[in-house]
Amino acid sequence: MKKAYRVKKESEFQQVFQEGTSFANRRFVVYRIDKPEQKHFRVGISVGKKIGNAVARNAVKRKIRASLFELKERIEPELDFIVIARPKTEELSSKEILSNLVHVLKLAKIIE
Repeated sequence: MKKAYRVKKESEFQQVFQEGTSFANRRFVVYRIDKPEQKHFRVGISVGKKIGNAVARNAVKRKIRASLFELKERIEPELDFIVIARPKTEELSSKEILSNLVHVLKLAKIIE
C-alpha cells in the first residue's frame, strides 16, 4: 500500500482516536473518522507488544496490509481509519485475518 494511503503522524492517530467512533470484534478494533475533502481513504495499523516479538508483530501487519489491499476497491473513500490488532491475532492465518477484518469493517460501515 502506498504511503499516501497511510495515517503516519501521531497527531493524525490522536485525531482519529479522539474524534472518531470505534467498532470491534474479537480480533480487531477499528476507529473511523470522516474526512470529506480526501480523494481516497487512509489507514493506520497498530499492533501492540502483547501480540509477540517484533517478527510476529510485523507478520501480523503484513497480513493486515495484504487483506486491506484485497479490499481496496470496496473501501469507502473520504475517511481515515485505524486498525488495532488484539492479542492472539498472530495465531490466525491470512484467510482468517481477512474474514475478521471484513466483519469489523462492515460493522464500521467502511465496506458494504
